[in-house]
Amino acid sequence: MAAHGLDREGSGGSSPRGPHGIDRGGSGGSSPPGQAESLVPRLRSICGPDNVVTDPMELRTYECDGLTSHRSVPALVVLPATAAETADIVKACAGAGVPFVARGSGTGLSGGALPHRDGVLIVMSRMRNILEIDPTSRRAVVEPGVTNLAVSKAVEPYGLFYAPDPSSQVVCSVGGNVAENSGGAHCLKHGFTVHHVTGLEIVTPTGELTWLGDGTGIAGGYDLTGAFTGSEGTLGIVTKIVVKLTVSPQAVHTLLAAYRTTAEGGQAVSDIIGAGILPAAIEMMDALAIEAAEAAVQCSYPEGAGAVLIVELDGPAAEVETELATVRDICARAGATEIRAADDPAQRAKIWAGRKSAFAAVGRISPRFIVQDGVVPRTSLPAVLARIAELSEETGIRVANVFHAGDGNLHPLVLYNGDEDMAAAEEVSGAILDACLEQGGSITGEHGVGVDKSRYMPKMFDADDLDTMQLVRCAFDPASLCNPGKVFPTPRLCGEVPGHHQGQRKLPAGTEIF
Repeated sequence: MAAHGLDREGSGGSSPRGPHGIDRGGSGGSSPPGQAESLVPRLRSICGPDNVVTDPMELRTYECDGLTSHRSVPALVVLPATAAETADIVKACAGAGVPFVARGSGTGLSGGALPHRDGVLIVMSRMRNILEIDPTSRRAVVEPGVTNLAVSKAVEPYGLFYAPDPSSQVVCSVGGNVAENSGGAHCLKHGFTVHHVTGLEIVTPTGELTWLGDGTGIAGGYDLTGAFTGSEGTLGIVTKIVVKLTVSPQAVHTLLAAYRTTAEGGQAVSDIIGAGILPAAIEMMDALAIEAAEAAVQCSYPEGAGAVLIVELDGPAAEVETELATVRDICARAGATEIRAADDPAQRAKIWAGRKSAFAAVGRISPRFIVQDGVVPRTSLPAVLARIAELSEETGIRVANVFHAGDGNLHPLVLYNGDEDMAAAEEVSGAILDACLEQGGSITGEHGVGVDKSRYMPKMFDADDLDTMQLVRCAFDPASLCNPGKVFPTPRLCGEVPGHHQGQRKLPAGTEIF
């Protein structure tokens, strides 16, 4: 993690902040003070006066996303109701040179929707219609404000569901999922958002409405839909999404196994995958995370467990029954102290309740915490978990571990009590990411880079990689107005020669970079 504003060695850049990671500015794409306010009459004519927020107290509602340690109050907030309104808003911003940021439900955990203090925050929550359901072609067309779970609920009568399922799926939006390429517990078998999006209507950073992809997922040429998915709102704003639907499985079984240690649970994970079984999900929680979940939702996990493993199997009934017997045997041989299984939806929901509530539940045992999102190869889980335990013991900072064990996506929750502990918690958080990178892993699996982890990008990518990524961004957004200051620690000027960054020096007029 970007250590929440602390300038760590090798960061490659920093952003203007006050104490405790509060963003007083917003880097990149700056406009003269008051320029955004000059757009108020035009924006009110587009969306109506009730959908343009200018009151200072109301603006503070939008000062952060789910990662509350980064805050910045926008100059204006506007809530469009249609794609055409969104395009007109962006045209107005682009014409005035005002930066803009799109926001979904505000559940992001990397500061990706952090507003620009001199810019316009475009909130997509009013665009929440499911426009089309085609059960024959197994697709739906939805607006970006539609919640993730609402899609599955709407297509359930057709025997279909929408596979990506972040833990916040009750409230997170599909548009936000596209921005971050969200996954969830079942991404092990069913894939991430990018695997289930076949077309996007977007507003480009100049305000043009256009489509990427043809809705089939098999169009030739550049995969612009794939490039846009996971671009964290830096290439434009999505206004319609064509999503692929999946046939509901014939049978679903959920198994919970309790262990004395996470190492034993990790061995079970390796053995299950090694046996050639690909569960829909394999999740793990350690003792501290279990304690929090019990306090929050009374999930009744086995008392005294050092870790619990949740394995879900889905598919044809005969196949699931066979795999269930094998998984039971593997879990027992790995040292499970108790094994429970459920195929009834209510019983399965009870098993999942603790895991789904884990992030919020930690608030029951700690007033503050930092959410982490590193990834490591499955074989490196024991080493990284051991390193996390060492860091906790050395610093006295507690860490609750919740993770997608099947694909090595760690979500350590670094707990601290107050400002006096914050620096130590941030150091532990940063050291966890260092450990992930040392094992050949990644700084993020599904939460994104945003502002929070941008300084870690040079540790994961070399200069040529970063230049290539930024040139793609410049091709979409040459004015650097669309969600500026995110992802890259040192944003490239779009007229800059590839290679060593030249600060504010620009090329002569008419010089091309392609």
